Amino acid sequence: MNTSTSTIEIKVPSLVEILSDIPDFRKARGIRHPLPAILTLACAAMMCGYRSQSAIAQWGSNYGEQWLHLLGFTRCKAPSQSTIHRIFDGVDINMLEGKLAQWTCSVLQALDVQAIALQTGQSEQLEAIALDGKTLRGSRKQGASDAHLLSALHQRIGLVVEQVAVADTTNEINAALLLLANLVLHGSLKGRLVTADAMFTQHKIAKAIVEGGGDYLLVVKDNQELLRQDIEAVFEAPAQLGLTRQEMASVRTQRDVTMHGNRIEERVLSASTALCNCYGDDMWPCLGQVLQVKRTVTNKRTGRIRTETSYAITSVSPQSATPAQLLVAWKEHWHIENKLHWVRDVTFDEDRSTVRKGRIPQVMAALRNTAIGLLRVLGATNIAGACRRFAAQPHLVLAALGCPLDFE
Repeated sequence: MNTSTSTIEIKVPSLVEILSDIPDFRKARGIRHPLPAILTLACAAMMCGYRSQSAIAQWGSNYGEQWLHLLGFTRCKAPSQSTIHRIFDGVDINMLEGKLAQWTCSVLQALDVQAIALQTGQSEQLEAIALDGKTLRGSRKQGASDAHLLSALHQRIGLVVEQVAVADTTNEINAALLLLANLVLHGSLKGRLVTADAMFTQHKIAKAIVEGGGDYLLVVKDNQELLRQDIEAVFEAPAQLGLTRQEMASVRTQRDVTMHGNRIEERVLSASTALCNCYGDDMWPCLGQVLQVKRTVTNKRTGRIRTETSYAITSVSPQSATPAQLLVAWKEHWHIENKLHWVRDVTFDEDRSTVRKGRIPQVMAALRNTAIGLLRVLGATNIAGACRRFAAQPHLVLAALGCPLDFE
């Protein structure tokens, strides 16, 4: 299936083929609709902006027999909302997430990310994956278990490469270790930089990333108080640490200025290798640099100035990346909020969804991730607008999913 973005023609691996590999949990007798067809229907409907299980069923009814046939259905009538509910309740969520992760990995390989970067002027950007959690608020209010999900997002493309459920929001560390293990299993970690907030700044997280063939950039706050104080001293009071002139001179900086409406935002990143010998692999594996970012926001209308300073550690050595590359990776960590969580909440109204039975909330979130990611791969920057376009041209949806367009 050939599609295109504004810069390069891409062959996107067939999602239909991946979904066809998921074994049907139902007994053969009495099956009316193939499992892959129902899952493909859900993805197609979500790409058209249909949010709920009942809306997915309505998509099948609204578009009719011809489109159902192309999706893989063998009957003239679309599955009902109750059928879709039973399917989502019974499907093996670990199998579904695993297959979607395999598809994502194949998409990244097919995209040849570096080739696209060269054509979009972003060849200097590191291949980074952002790690962050999100609570399904509506489902949690209804008492759903596993209503907190931890996701890993490819920063530049906006594609979820892995997702796992967190049984308890206080146990995100163990969930992160499972997610990293899955990234290694599916081949999505090697050669990539993992960015994460201070919650994940833990020795075992850093070790898992490095042993999996990746690098880390982890924010440091007061949960690692001694480390934060040492990093602060490197940049603000190096004499306290007894640093040599050579170590103090090793600091490299990068300045970035952007404007957003009435705001002027300046970021200055400083990077140093001064602590690498102090913190061995038994504390922070393969520590390459410590980082400081000073952020200054100026309101052009009032003249008010607000400043904040943040710190981080990374396994990336000075020889492997410039301060400019590290600044972009750190700043764009929050693409996981803008490109994923915000879209799921606003465009797909996820936080008001009250589905609560079994793993249905996670199934719905996994399919939303896939729909959003596929739209971004196809070049969409405004997901709501893209949904409206695909709703008006369903043949584009089926082509994107890899369905055979054999119209009679």
